[in-house]
Parts: sequence; structure tokens; C-alpha cells
Amino acid sequence: MKQFPKEFVFGAATAAYQVEGAVGEDGRGPSIWDVFAHTTGKTHRGQTGDVACDQYHRYRDDILLLRELGFASYRFSIAWPRIFPTGSGRVNEAGVDYYLRLTEALLEQGIVPLATLYHWDLPLALGERGGWVNRDTASYFAEYAAVVMERLGDRIPRWITLNEPSVVAYAGHLLGEHAPGHHDIGEALRAAHHLLVGHAEAVEAMRAQAAKVEVGVTLNLSPVYPVDADPDNIAAATIYDGQLNRFFLDAVCRGEYPQDILAAYGLFADLSYIAQTDMNLLKRQSIDFLGVNYYFPNVVRKGAHPLLVEALPPDGPLTEMGWPIKPEGLHDLLLRIARDYPDIPLYITENGAAFTDTVQAGRVHDPARTDFLRRHLEACLDAIADGVDLRGYYVWSLLDNFEWTYGYSKRFGIVYVDYETQQRIPKDSALWLKQFMAAQTDRGVMNNERRTSRTGFHG
Repeated sequence: MKQFPKEFVFGAATAAYQVEGAVGEDGRGPSIWDVFAHTTGKTHRGQTGDVACDQYHRYRDDILLLRELGFASYRFSIAWPRIFPTGSGRVNEAGVDYYLRLTEALLEQGIVPLATLYHWDLPLALGERGGWVNRDTASYFAEYAAVVMERLGDRIPRWITLNEPSVVAYAGHLLGEHAPGHHDIGEALRAAHHLLVGHAEAVEAMRAQAAKVEVGVTLNLSPVYPVDADPDNIAAATIYDGQLNRFFLDAVCRGEYPQDILAAYGLFADLSYIAQTDMNLLKRQSIDFLGVNYYFPNVVRKGAHPLLVEALPPDGPLTEMGWPIKPEGLHDLLLRIARDYPDIPLYITENGAAFTDTVQAGRVHDPARTDFLRRHLEACLDAIADGVDLRGYYVWSLLDNFEWTYGYSKRFGIVYVDYETQQRIPKDSALWLKQFMAAQTDRGVMNNERRTSRTGFHG
């Protein structure tokens, strides 16, 4: 049986707006998601992240839960509006203190923190000035990154700048499904570029503060398969792969954009704002690792226009989100990244599934999720055996939480949350993971990661 390497890291992940709550406490400013969620018709039943899982007040209990389940690492995000209530200027010390307490509590339990700087909760004040469509936001992001690194860089060894910039750009500015809820392809492409420039500026600022930390970025990536060998369908898959994957991978791994996608986008929008100085900055700021969020692949064929594609309905068993369960897609994706972007260590920073969960006699039986996790971990093992430098796996998510436009209707957690009482109940999938990780720990897995000094660095 294949085994994970001794140093492989197992973790669980969350995001600030999805779990913290306390949106008006201790000087936190409003974010674009506060406004979007409170706008009629934008989320399931008008639900918001105002309370979420109340982790802001219950973080110590959640950290004990992480320890009890046997996780070596916790990926959380820092809420930009807690640090800079208006996006820049005055630092909110109470916000800094919260993340200091959270980090210290993790380290006290031997759990290594992995911090994400931006998981979609842009300060409203910056959103009102154009948000990521405004080039200045990239520089404000670097200012925020520098302050956070100065205060926390000696405790957190590994950092992620952005979570899923393609979702921020496309779902927020083209499809209108996420904050700020716009429908403009020109805005979407400008936001995508400024997010990537903001990533590069942040990396530069962070390394100036703490050169020893590892800095990466998380992309949501998906294999794209043509429905058949028809040349038009193969071309459609190439275009869609470029939009979804290569545009962002090439930017963060090579400091360039794929020329075929620039040409395609140039037919829809003016791209003259893509300055050579921006591209030079992207090229200079190499990443120490790449975070990969994987949920499902896409099968496509040509659409009505050569630059548009049609995604086929998913087949086979589906999650509660209607997403196909295809662990082989994760294996294909990891091999493709290792082949096309070599010498970059990889972490699975999100992988998980929503299913309909109910409490029965104090237990939550979720065999479909357990099977999902088992099969995707097997895909990781196969990829490692095939030579991929995969160093960790973070399940999405530790807790059931506010699932953006879906509100509280979709449960991704391995721990059930009763939102009325905030009671946490580990699901059977969590207990299975605990057993699985314990077996790996017996072989020495995670020991290196857990032998961590108070500063968070190995050695």
C-alpha cells in the first residue's frame, strides 16, 4: 500500500467571513460581503455571515477540536477589515491582537498556522472606490500584507496571499454571483490583473519584512477535457483551460499571461492597462509553493462562438452542490501542474464536499463524504508516486459554515455546526480522518511539522 511521506502535512481549512462572525466587534470595518449578503435576493434566505460559526469567540474550543482530531496544521484567513477598517491608514490594534491570540493558541497546541491574507472580504471603503478594478487596491493590499507580516511573521511560517483570484474576478465582476455583484467583462479582466499584481506587490512587501517565511498563492484549478477528439472541441477545451487555469498559473509561476488568452480577451475588452512594469513585478516575485483548490473537472465542447464553450452536464454521483465526484481529476491536475510548472512545491489547500447531513442520536453519519475524502487522498498518493512534489492536504472545511451565496444551506464541514446553539459535532468523516491520520502519524508523518518552535519555524 502506498504511504504518504513522513513530512506530509494534514490540515483543515476555514475562511474568516465564513466562520468568525463578530462583524461589528473590536473595531472591524465593514466588507463588501457584509453589504452583499445584506442585499435582498443575493444569498439563500437572506442569510449573512454576521454570526456564522462564532469562531471569533470560540476559537480556543475549535483549536482543541483540531488537536483532538489530530490535525497538524490549520489554514485560516485574516480579515483585512479587522486590520484596516477602511482598507488602509490606521491599524486596528484589536484586530491584530485577535490574530495574535489565535496564532499563539494554535502554537500552544502544536498546530502550525497557515494564514491566508485575502479570502474575499475586501474592506467596503476600498470597494466603494472601485475595489479590485482600481489599480490602487493592489498597493493597499501590499500595505496590509506588510503590516500583518511585521506583526505575525515570526509566528506563522507559511502564508497565502490570495484565495482563488479567478472567483473574485469572474464570479464577482462578470457573473454577479459574488460581491460586488457586477456584470462587466472589462471589469472582470481588470480585476483579475489587479489581483495578480496585488499578489506580487504583497509578496515583495512580505519578504521585505520577514525573508524566512514561505509565501504562495491559492488557485482554484480544474482539469478541462474535450467531450471527444473533434478539433473544434479540443480547441474549445484549450480556450476554457486558458481562462480558468493557464491565465492565473502562468501569471504566478512564470510572470506572464498566455498569448492565446490575451488575444481572445482582447476581442472583448481593452487590455492596455496591463503595463510592462506590472509584468516585470510578477516575474520577479516567484512563489515558494502553490496552493491548489480542487473540487471537480469540466467536460466541454465548442459553443456558438469560437471563443465560447459549452460545459456538459456532470455525470455520475454528485455532491449536494451538483458537482461530479471525480478524484481522478485531482490526479490528472497534479500531474499536469508538475509537468508544466516544475520545481514548485504543491499543497492541496481545499478539497471537500457538501452533502445533506443530519444529527441522529448525537452522531452525524456521512459515508459519502468519508468515501469522497478517502478516494481523493488516494489520488494524492498516486500523484506522489508519480513524482509530484505534493507536501500537504487541507480538507475543506473544518466546520459547516456560511457558504457565500448558498448561506447555511450547504454543509462542507467535517464537523457539524448547530447554528442555533453553536454546538460542534464531529461527523463520521472527521472520525475516519482522525483514524487515518493517526495511522500516518505512527509512521512519523507530521512529526517534523509539529516539532515547531514557538516562532513557527522548523529546526
